[in-house]
Amino acid sequence: MGVNERAVQLLSSEGRHPTPRYAGPSGGRSSFLNVPFPSEREASIALGSLAPDSEPRKGGISKEMCTAGNILNVKWSADEARILRVSVGSFLDHLALVLETMLEFGPPVPL
Repeated sequence: MGVNERAVQLLSSEGRHPTPRYAGPSGGRSSFLNVPFPSEREASIALGSLAPDSEPRKGGISKEMCTAGNILNVKWSADEARILRVSVGSFLDHLALVLETMLEFGPPVPL
């Protein structure tokens, strides 16, 4: 099983499902992913872990991330479907690692 499938399995195992939505503005490609977490704190931790990974390409793709309550929202915009696919796949690999780490170490300690 690939890492991307593992990320979805980790989310699904506790009744949470990522919700991908796709839209195509004129001439470009966009992808949205909304990942629910058990708490706002865990969504914030995931954002903090994933935000430093900016897109390596300077043109052709952009990624925006934010949290809304316990939901991590990610939006990509790209000039080409291939670039979008690579970026989303890479993000899912990193998300799987964050989720596995959270599962391994348990829920965060309250502040």
